[in-house]
Formats: sequence, C-alpha cells, structure tokens
Amino acid sequence: MMHQGKCGMHCVAWWLLWVGGINWGLVGLLDWNLVETLFGGWPWLVKLVYILVGLSAVVMLLEKKCTKCK
Repeated sequence: MMHQGKCGMHCVAWWLLWVGGINWGLVGLLDWNLVETLFGGWPWLVKLVYILVGLSAVVMLLEKKCTKCK
C-alpha cells in the first residue's frame, strides 16, 4: 500500500495535493479550472477546496514532525 505507516490526515493531504496539482496543471495548460467547473455554483465550496489544498501542502511540509507517522 502506498501510504502504509501514515496517519489519516497525511493520506487526505496527499490526495488533496494531487487534486490541486492536477487542477493547476489544467489551468496552466488549457486555461481550464476543474474545481471552478465542478463547484462554480457554490463559491464557498470552491474557496474551501482551495483552502484545504493549501493546508494540505503545509501538513505535508510538516510531515516529518508527525508522531503518528513512521
């Protein structure tokens, strides 16, 4: 398993970073925002997704300090 030995928070953060990376790749290559396309009718949800992606980057930067992760 890819995330063996990681706590649940880090697994969620890892997936959110994938979502953010793919989204920004699409914005850069095609000028197409997937998050905005999916959740554009709910601006608060778009903002929440962006906040969660940003927080997940911070979590992954601090991963070495997590006592639950091996």
